[in-house]
Amino acid sequence: MRHARLEQMIGGWFVGDFNPVVLPTQAMEVAVKYYQAGQYEPSHHHKLAEEITVIARGRARMCGQDWEAGSIIHLSPGESTDFLALDDTLTVVVKRPSVPNDKYLDRPQGSTECLHPEGEGLATC
Repeated sequence: MRHARLEQMIGGWFVGDFNPVVLPTQAMEVAVKYYQAGQYEPSHHHKLAEEITVIARGRARMCGQDWEAGSIIHLSPGESTDFLALDDTLTVVVKRPSVPNDKYLDRPQGSTECLHPEGEGLATC
C-alpha cells in the first residue's frame, strides 16, 4: 500500500503522465479540485484530450451556464470553457488521454490577456 495527500499534488491532479503523481499513466488524468466562491480560471481548451468535470459540491459556471452539485460536464477536444466558482465548490475532473502541455488559453486575437468572466473586460491570464 502507498499513501499520499491531496495537498502534495499540483492543483489536485493525482493520476496522469506528470509528477508528483499517485498513479502514473498516459491513459488519463484525474484531479480533485477545491475552489473558493469567486475563484476563476480563464477560458481554455485541449486539442487532444476530452475533459469531464463533475460538480461534486457547490455551484460553478462553465460554458456560459450555471451548474449545481451532481452535474457532469463533458467537453470534447477543441471545446472551450472558463470556470467560475459561484459558491465554495468541489470538482472531480477526468481528462483522457494524459497529454502534457495540451492546455491552450483562449485569448482575444492579438491580446496577451484573457476574457474576464461575465464579459467584464479583460483579465490577466
